[in-house]
Parts: sequence; structure tokens; C-alpha cells
Amino acid sequence: MRGRQLLLAVGVAVALCVSARAGPGGSAMGRGTPQGATLAATEQGGSFLTAKRWSPYAVGIGIGVLSWLAFLLSDKPLGCSTAFSRTAGMLERLVRGAKVHERPYYQQFRPHVDWEWMLVIGVLLGAFASALISGQFGLTWVPTEWEAHFGSSVLVRLGVALLGGFCIGFGARWAGGCTSGHGISGTLQLAVSGWIAVAGFFAGGVATAMFLFNVLAP
Repeated sequence: MRGRQLLLAVGVAVALCVSARAGPGGSAMGRGTPQGATLAATEQGGSFLTAKRWSPYAVGIGIGVLSWLAFLLSDKPLGCSTAFSRTAGMLERLVRGAKVHERPYYQQFRPHVDWEWMLVIGVLLGAFASALISGQFGLTWVPTEWEAHFGSSVLVRLGVALLGGFCIGFGARWAGGCTSGHGISGTLQLAVSGWIAVAGFFAGGVATAMFLFNVLAP
């Protein structure tokens, strides 16, 4: 049973990432409808798998269906952030051995490879496959938008990314869930905590973007 859950987690993650190509262009005329994915692929002369962007509506429906399957087949909600905490525990165990299990947190969340950990692996594999199939794979240290406002320094970009990652990880553990656990699984179960968290995600994202691009770099 556990093996089936792990395989399901990888499959769900790969499907999520391969399908998650809805971007700013997804709201354009034609692409902002469920038929937009087909139209975008037709314009490029290929199948929908090679399209650079899919309709955000179609992708949203797909994520919802995948969430149903996750609950149906494994009785588990989609979530990712706990896997990073487990990874920290596994790394600590390499140094401290079994003493890591004395921590109250790791008594509740055992540091081992579970379905969420495999889900994160699937996210990486799915993102890589998506980039290859759509012909967008490439290594970019400093995104164009960032360079236009803050310069081309790789160290500055990496430093800000590291700080942002720390804030996201800390916030996800403090809130007991991330955009997957609260945003997808929580809201579809009509959990109050999930809807409050989603409101915070949007408010925090908008405020941070406004501060970065309108205050620090107007």
C-alpha cells in the first residue's frame, strides 16, 4: 500500500508540473478559456504537450481532478513543505544518529522518505520534463525582469532568493502548510485555515511585489 502511495505521489507531481504552464500569456484572448491550450498549441504548429503555456482554467481543473485522485487512491492531501522538514531531519540524523528522534517535532513528523518527499521529487522531474518538451529549458541565473530593476549581480540575486526561500519555508511551517497543503488541499475541503492562508498568500505576494518594484526599484 505504501509503495502505491509513493508512486501515486510521483505521478501526481509529474502531471501537475507538466500541465502547469499557465503563465501571464494564459489570460490573453483565446488562451484565457478552457480551449486556450488547444489554440496555443495550434498556433505553434504542435500538440498541446509542446505548447509553452496552457489555459489557466484547464490547468486549474486538472489540479482539482488530481487532488480528487490523491484522496481517492491514497487518502492523502497534496502537500510539499513538510518534506523539506523531514529532509532536514534526515541530514541531522547523519550527524546525531537516533538522537534526532528526541526532538518533539520529529516525534510527530518522522524524518524518513514518505509520499510527500516523493511528491517533491516528482515536482522536480515534472518541471524538467515540461521545460524539455516545450523547448524552454535553459539556465538563467538572473531573470530579465530582475536585471532590469536590480542589475545583473548573480550574488545579489542568489542572496535575495535564499532569503525568500527561508521566509517561505519558515512561514509554511509556522502556518502548518504551504500553497499546496493550504491553497489546494485546504480550500477544496473548505477548511477555514486554508482560505485564510490563501488570502495571506495573495496579500503577501502583492505587498512584496509592490515594495520591490515600486519602492526599492521604482
